[in-house]
Amino acid sequence: MKFSLFIHMERWDETTSHRQLFEQLTELTLLAEAGGFRTVWIGEHHSMEYTISPSPMPLLAYLAARTSTIRLGAGTIIAPFWHPLRVAGECALLDVISNGRMEVGLARGAYQMEFDRMAGGIPATTGGTHLREMVPVVRKLWEGDYAHQGNIWNFPTSTSVPKPVQQPGPPMWIAARDPDSHDFAIKNGCNVMVTPLMKGDEEVVDLKNKFETALANNPGIERPQLMVLRHTHVHAVDDPQGWEVGAKAISKFYRTFDAWFGNKQTPVNGFLAPSPEEKFKDRPEFELDNIRKNTLIGTPEEIIARIRYYQELGVDEFSFWADNSLPHAEKKKSLELFISQVIPSFQ
Repeated sequence: MKFSLFIHMERWDETTSHRQLFEQLTELTLLAEAGGFRTVWIGEHHSMEYTISPSPMPLLAYLAARTSTIRLGAGTIIAPFWHPLRVAGECALLDVISNGRMEVGLARGAYQMEFDRMAGGIPATTGGTHLREMVPVVRKLWEGDYAHQGNIWNFPTSTSVPKPVQQPGPPMWIAARDPDSHDFAIKNGCNVMVTPLMKGDEEVVDLKNKFETALANNPGIERPQLMVLRHTHVHAVDDPQGWEVGAKAISKFYRTFDAWFGNKQTPVNGFLAPSPEEKFKDRPEFELDNIRKNTLIGTPEEIIARIRYYQELGVDEFSFWADNSLPHAEKKKSLELFISQVIPSFQ
């Protein structure tokens, strides 16, 4: 089992500066590298303070200079917001800067509010079309001269400058949920990243089964890697109520997710208040006990047991999702417990 850190700067009010958040993200990344994590993943989101990352590239380039072993994952680039030449060139440049540590994650996008601002208001549900056209084009550009006539992008003979250090290119990952996404990823030699969000391990099993079905439907193709991304909060054994800290924070995170995803309010300077708790009184997944059970919250031994189960299912990489609305000190304490008391069980 490999371990990675999935992290953003997240800002819940104006008491913490963006510079402080940047320094905190750096500190947690350096801690993860020293603790044996394979990759740090940073995604892409726009105009929202609770997930700050207008581009993963500058953050990853900075981290490349501060680190020496941890791999640097764009997790994920939102295909409809990019041109293939920019994806190819920027990813290759990061691969050069990091001396071959780049991992390329691509997704179709999710928030309609971002599509309204970044993609002319096209439906977010159509982003998969961009993703499916993007992947093979980027690979061709890494190889050399290539002219493209597609449904979305058209350009004359061009190439990626620079070329990546890794040949034939950095590993590609697809954020997959539906069977078609799994099938596309495997057909195109891409690794697969999945997240059950607030759902329990039955969702992990379902996503893994979709992955296995896609493998069975594409015989002769080498099995790619499967990564599971989960909100994770580790608390000490001598703090029996420590789980509540994580559960309440993750509840706030998903109530805020609901407000952004609903796209019914106009953000104020990048902020949206979490949807009120009473909205979810008939949604059992928002009950604190169920958040505790469904996400990865627990003592080190409880976390070890859950990850062992994922390992038995055939998961190759577990990604510690650090976004959860907790203060930096709590995140750091949780990550340190994970490093000192969880990872050694898998070495």
